[in-house]
Amino acid sequence: MKREQLERLLGGGDETTSAALSALRAGASHVVWDGTTSPESLATVYGRRLRHTLRRGIETSGLARAVQHLDLFGRPVRLGQIKTADGSWVFMLYLDEDGSTLVACTGVRQTQPRPPRPDTR
Repeated sequence: MKREQLERLLGGGDETTSAALSALRAGASHVVWDGTTSPESLATVYGRRLRHTLRRGIETSGLARAVQHLDLFGRPVRLGQIKTADGSWVFMLYLDEDGSTLVACTGVRQTQPRPPRPDTR
């Protein structure tokens, strides 16, 4: 999917889609994968991810709302992703089957990798 198409889909949305749009306009990488998947299975997976992020104190944006939208959608969805240029956020996009409508968008702050542990042998 072309960047301009994705920008149109993200326009006029909530705080999460606005952040994804800003990231895209600032040079973030993006991809929309071919194929579709069940929104119900995604709601289950991302429901688990929501519980995980809450337990770990990982900052998210729109994750609970995305789970609700996916659970109610009822038709196959395509997945997309936007990664900010600095790698600090990853936004997941859930599009309808033909990619013409944004079903939901969520963002997850990426934690910095831990430094390697010293060899304690």
